Amino acid sequence: MDARDLTAARLRELLNYDPETGLLTWRAARHGVFAGAVAGWISRQGYIHLSVEGCTQQAHRLAWLHVHGTWPAQHIDHINGIRDDNRIANLRDVPPRVNAENTRKARPTNKSGVMGIRKSRTPGKWQAFIVVNGKRRYLGTFPSTEDAHGAYVAAKRIHHDGCTL
Repeated sequence: MDARDLTAARLRELLNYDPETGLLTWRAARHGVFAGAVAGWISRQGYIHLSVEGCTQQAHRLAWLHVHGTWPAQHIDHINGIRDDNRIANLRDVPPRVNAENTRKARPTNKSGVMGIRKSRTPGKWQAFIVVNGKRRYLGTFPSTEDAHGAYVAAKRIHHDGCTL
């Protein structure tokens, strides 16, 4: 069975969804799990996954299907950036670019540890950058990480439709 073969009707037969908590629970006992048990596990990336009809699914996509009756057209973005918060009010169906723009923490490869900034060649200074429409824009050089990051966040709020900071 392909993941997209699962229908909203079949999903609703198998699982209950609480839009206030974002939890999916099993409607009936199955494979050593009792009825009412919370479904799924948290992956290394922080998303909740579960196996339904032999296919591993992401819980946020199943929550969308359960509530709206159709699979999401694009990516599901967790508005608050918390990957296991699957309350329907925290989920939105967005293009990949908008989902990426809602990033809330620096990548592991970022040497400064702060999004949007890097150490300047000038000692004690920090530079801020933002990517807009695939192009990197220089935002300035600042005396502290806080000032540089503040400039980045201000620019992000202006230029990134997906930003919820």
